[in-house]
Amino acid sequence: MRVIAMIPARMGSQRLAKKNLRELDGVSLIARAIRRCRSAGCFDEIWVNSEHPDFGPIAEAEGVYFHQRPEHLGSHTATSEDFVEEFLQMHECEWLIQVHSIAPLVTVAEVQSFIERIEQEDLDVLLSCEPIQIECAMNGQPVNFSFDQKTNSQELSPIQRISWSLSAWRSASFLSARKAGRCATYAGRVGFHELGPMAAHVIKTQRDLDIAEALLGIVEQGGQKTI
Repeated sequence: MRVIAMIPARMGSQRLAKKNLRELDGVSLIARAIRRCRSAGCFDEIWVNSEHPDFGPIAEAEGVYFHQRPEHLGSHTATSEDFVEEFLQMHECEWLIQVHSIAPLVTVAEVQSFIERIEQEDLDVLLSCEPIQIECAMNGQPVNFSFDQKTNSQELSPIQRISWSLSAWRSASFLSARKAGRCATYAGRVGFHELGPMAAHVIKTQRDLDIAEALLGIVEQGGQKTI
């Protein structure tokens, strides 16, 4: 089974400028993602995928490949399905694992566990999620509880909040769905892989980065390696 890791890195982020180049404990988010993939030791190839050439030398220095996608696929209007399809058309693999640099608290062990799931189960899509076992509502209506009675939180069915920290697609299923004009992100048999709240933390703002900085020490003190 050929498995490729793809680390998307758009330069023109809006809420936190050049967020992939922001540092956490002295190491940029993009470099952290690369080193995590390399430390996991479960990928045939590791690619940084960006519209901006500045990521090329970073990828080379870290010992991985660089895929420069067309500039229009780096705009805020381009969807993940657009650039994933373009990448898959250029690089043959059975599975593509998207490793987001903006989820820097994912541990090496969690990456390895994620890959084990696609090896063990007959899936087309695997999405990382955070299980939230508390009363949740949508549009004012209960999702996992009832207004008719109060239930202890530990007895509730957890909500699976998709974190996008790690995502996996079977290449053939993804491309087939795109060709047919269907949504490829959830095409076929979908599985959910649980991560802890720290691994599910993603950085979109300066506040998110500050929180990650505070949490990094807790992760590492627990003996878990993030790179």
